[in-house]
Amino acid sequence: MSVDIECPDELRPAAEAAAAASGLKEGHLCVELVDTVRITGLNRIHRDKNEPTDVLSFPIDGRERATGPRELGDVMICAERSDDLEQAVVHGVLHLAGFDHERDDGEMLALEQRILARLRSGD
Repeated sequence: MSVDIECPDELRPAAEAAAAASGLKEGHLCVELVDTVRITGLNRIHRDKNEPTDVLSFPIDGRERATGPRELGDVMICAERSDDLEQAVVHGVLHLAGFDHERDDGEMLALEQRILARLRSGD
């Protein structure tokens, strides 16, 4: 079993590294680049914030499994709002894996930094 990742080719290494480091073993996820208008609309609908943001994650509850791979969710990234696309991908995928930096005493952000350091060192 493995994680099936749909994303732009240049972002695949970051998505794969985050999935592996977070312990995801199977399923499907999608990383999509969107414009400011789209990310603002999504932020308004799902977070009640009428402003653009850099990354949004939409995890799907894996308890209702169908035949085939589990649907992990979607990560939407606004390149216009993100200073670092690799970081945005890693951040979003970690959210899909169940991490929450607003509740975990820094665990998610520390893991994010370790993943990015490995990616950038070529390991």
